[in-house]
Amino acid sequence: MATRAGTESTNDEKPYRAGFACLVGRPNAGKSTLTNALVGQKVAITSSKPQTTRHTIRGVATTPEAQLILVDTPGLHKPRTLLGERLNDLVRETLLEVDVIGFCLPADQRPGPGDAFIANELTELRSVRRRPVVAIATKADAVDRDRLAEHLIAIDQLGEWDAIIPCSAVSGEQVEQVRDLLASYLPTSPQLYPDGVLTDEPEAVMIAELVREAALEGVRDELPHSLAVVVEEMVPREDRPADKPLLDVRVNVFVERPSQKAIVIGRGGSRLREVGTNARKGIEALLGQKVFLDLHVKVAKDWQRDPKQLQRLGF
Repeated sequence: MATRAGTESTNDEKPYRAGFACLVGRPNAGKSTLTNALVGQKVAITSSKPQTTRHTIRGVATTPEAQLILVDTPGLHKPRTLLGERLNDLVRETLLEVDVIGFCLPADQRPGPGDAFIANELTELRSVRRRPVVAIATKADAVDRDRLAEHLIAIDQLGEWDAIIPCSAVSGEQVEQVRDLLASYLPTSPQLYPDGVLTDEPEAVMIAELVREAALEGVRDELPHSLAVVVEEMVPREDRPADKPLLDVRVNVFVERPSQKAIVIGRGGSRLREVGTNARKGIEALLGQKVFLDLHVKVAKDWQRDPKQLQRLGF
């Protein structure tokens, strides 16, 4: 189910298309989960906590007809800190560079002020540089048909969109249709990445994101914004048999206050061990080899508001 302005070509020999798409939406709108579903493998961390994504992560979805390169951005929001301002700037820069924008609006929540804020941003952007925008009703599996129909009408009233389409990244419903719809707006182009490439993110960034995802699970609400992860080193263990390599990965987890450090570590280090175990599984799956993960939790006081510390932590 998708609505779209314009007509399709009847030519059987459709030209190959390739280009960049950006998913935007308020925090926790399902952008990262949809990115992973479109690519078919985990390339972006997901969390029940909002504002999980900090870096633009490119996922590559390749079909015989098109190659869609997905740029997953932080959620656009009214910023309260210097970090928030920088994340919003990052989103705006990205939006000006891509070929098509997917605006994610979760079906289990009525469009609110945050969605109106983004809709206005997109309207302003289109006045500067024309970009097609597809409104995507994410989490369609979480509501019944009547509620979904109401949601699609509310989306239509929020702004002018080139298309509106519902989907569920969790159940897989209409994910292929979303991919093909976004790809239809891409320019005619040969493939930009070889077959088999799913992301162009450096391994160190992916590892840091996996550690941050594991650290965010099951913690109090104040922690997500205060957590930053930096991979200090990745060194192959010496004197290991060639058929049983081991990679030593040293990672620093930064929080803003000693009380937050205590939350991450847990009683007797129990929580940090759990974080390490969960993160290591993801890292080993990513790298395809055994890993020794050495985690350290450090306090970087009020790093979100300190330009020097933001730069040191990769923002």
